[in-house]
Amino acid sequence: MPARWWQMRQSCRLHPSRAGVDPLDQQQTEGRYMFDAVIFDLDGTLIDTESLALASGIEAFASMGQPVDEAFMHGLVGKDLPTGARIIAAAFPELDLAELDRRWTHGMKVLMDDGLPLKPGVEELLARLTLPRAIATSSGRDAAHAKIGRTGLAAHFEHIVTYDDVTAHKPFPDPYILAARLLGVDPARCVVFEDSDVGAEAAHAAGMHVIQVPDVMATEGRFAHLVAEDLLSGAIAAGVISA
Repeated sequence: MPARWWQMRQSCRLHPSRAGVDPLDQQQTEGRYMFDAVIFDLDGTLIDTESLALASGIEAFASMGQPVDEAFMHGLVGKDLPTGARIIAAAFPELDLAELDRRWTHGMKVLMDDGLPLKPGVEELLARLTLPRAIATSSGRDAAHAKIGRTGLAAHFEHIVTYDDVTAHKPFPDPYILAARLLGVDPARCVVFEDSDVGAEAAHAAGMHVIQVPDVMATEGRFAHLVAEDLLSGAIAAGVISA
């Protein structure tokens, strides 16, 4: 089954740190938040794949006589492929996971053949950003590079960290730690854009500043310094681009 799934929007709001000081304020200098690099999640953050995965997944389950609702699918949000497979196997032990994967992947491909749109604000944000940037995704290497190439994102990123590049995956911090290392920056000086709670937890565990932009599932922003309505408003609030 496709390696990542989905999330939903809230209005932009700050989440204070436990010490009562917003961590973003600690990076502010003369009205600007100072970071050395920006790291993005891919699916649901830069590319609008989550709604496609939701639709094709529900159809794949139904075609095998095992209908599921969106609540079940939301339980797969942000999970990598093996973790998602374990969740499905626990819920439906008799289900042929290999056949489900085949049908789900085929359905996803059919939908993607009709177009793979970028999330709102991506092109403008990447055009305005001047900081070094990387992608840290739970998608496998081949799938990630195919999506990045197809959407024209490759030229905007110095490094791409995929599922195949680390041994511990989101919500562990390893993908983000590796991205910072490749960029040559201190993790504490990185700002991350994520859509899922799992991804936000990974970036938070890496000691990074987290801007969460939910996709098709709501979040309380537990691991986010800022929950934003969209990428541009989040980037402006973090000070990585001007208003």
